[in-house]
Amino acid sequence: MLADARNVMPDELKFEGDKAFFTAALDRADLILHGRNSYEDQPNSPRRKRIILTRHVDTIAPDPANPKATLWNPACTPFEAACRHAGVDSGTVAVIGGPGVFGMFMDRYDVFWLSLAPHVRLPGGEPCFPGVPARSPQDILAAHGLRAGEPQMLDVADEVAVTPWRRSA
Repeated sequence: MLADARNVMPDELKFEGDKAFFTAALDRADLILHGRNSYEDQPNSPRRKRIILTRHVDTIAPDPANPKATLWNPACTPFEAACRHAGVDSGTVAVIGGPGVFGMFMDRYDVFWLSLAPHVRLPGGEPCFPGVPARSPQDILAAHGLRAGEPQMLDVADEVAVTPWRRSA
């Protein structure tokens, strides 16, 4: 789960090691892609170029609240057109957000970093992918041609780890 039943990421799901890993990954990305309800709320956030998925625009539009952001309606316009509008034609795109956003790109990820906090339970929470909890996140990633790499421990005390799931060659 990404959030609790109120669609809020509770404090018990926040770990310093995971936050540091996430922040570093976003700092390396050329473009951040997320849903309109997602945000990182970090010191570097205003400096990051981003595409925000929304149905509140017809196709693509600049975000009036953020000069580094492009609003994109994926139902009407291809992702590549949104990237061109954002001024990005190559590089790393970091996809963050909820199950709908993650689900749209399942067949396009080169790598998906799956963090797990095994001692946190969020009954009725927001799942990470469409199809969870009927299937595990790992089963869904594997079904889309991704294979697990070596997990990296982010928080020893709480056993929080991140595993890279890479596209098969």
